[in-house]
Order: sequence, then structure tokens, then C-alpha cells
Amino acid sequence: MIIYNDIVSGDEIISDTYKLIEKEDAVYEVDCRRITVGNDNIDIGANPSAEEAEEGVDDSSKQVIDVVNSHRLTFMGDEQSGARAFKTKKEYQGQLKTYMKKVSEKLKEGGADEEKIKAFQSGTQNYYTKHIAPNFKDFDFYTGESMDADGMVVLLNYREDGMTPYVVIWKYGLTETKV
Repeated sequence: MIIYNDIVSGDEIISDTYKLIEKEDAVYEVDCRRITVGNDNIDIGANPSAEEAEEGVDDSSKQVIDVVNSHRLTFMGDEQSGARAFKTKKEYQGQLKTYMKKVSEKLKEGGADEEKIKAFQSGTQNYYTKHIAPNFKDFDFYTGESMDADGMVVLLNYREDGMTPYVVIWKYGLTETKV
């Protein structure tokens, strides 16, 4: 299995257990699923009481997105109110520019040639312009477990069907670790 970590923060972002769909030579889009966690139903062989049977749903269970849960991504904002960390495109662009600069530096340190760095920068700009900017209000933002403000921001949106969540992960901002 390959774990992909953020090149800046070192946080675990995704693994190859998910299908990574490359777009614009800049990002991976990964389709996700909603899963229920925390509903530990331990069968001890007894019949449920009438009261338990009526309750139905266990308060300890909740719906989460599998990629977010599995890789301990943290919502950027206030989950209770739904307020997002980046209220405007300009706020997000500021973070993205800072992140792109850090990734470019890391790529140079790793021996990447100028062509690869230019491909990263132009691909990122193309993807942002075509896919993120027009739909900015629909995206939620997540960061890695360390919550490093300079680290990768993973974007979450829903496909056209309105039911299938997917995340956007910056391809050149990843390092691979085989486990």
C-alpha cells in the first residue's frame, strides 16, 4: 500500500486504496462514500427489550466521509454552524499561492527540473480557473491532522448527481511512502 503525505506538513492525505483520477496534470480527484461510524452493536445473544427496538438509531453513530475519516482530515471552519475557513475566493487564493510557493521550493530541493515546476504551476492555475473558482461556494476545506496552516488544503465537493462526494488533492504536493 502507498500512503501519500503532504510534502509541506508531512500529514497523511490519501492512500492508493482509493482510485486517484488525475486531472489537468495538477490534481487527483478521489470519489468518496458516506459511511456510518461509531455504531458498535455487540450481540450478546439476548433479545432486545421493547424500548431498545423502538429507538432504532444509536446516538453514538454518525455519518462521515470515508476519505476524511480514514486519513484524519480536519474540517477548516466551524462544523456546528457550517461556517467555512475561506469565505471568499480571494482568501483561498492567498493560501493557495503560499502553498504553491512552498511546494515549488520542496520540488527544487528534491531536484525537480524547471519544466516539472512549471507544469505544476500551470496545471494548478488551469484547474483552479476551470473547476474551483466557478464552484467555489460549493467546496468545503480540510487540512491534515497537524492542522498546519501552511500545509495542503484538501477540497471536498459533490459530483453532478449531488450524492457522490469527492476530494481534490494537489498532485505535486504529495510524497509517497510504501507500507
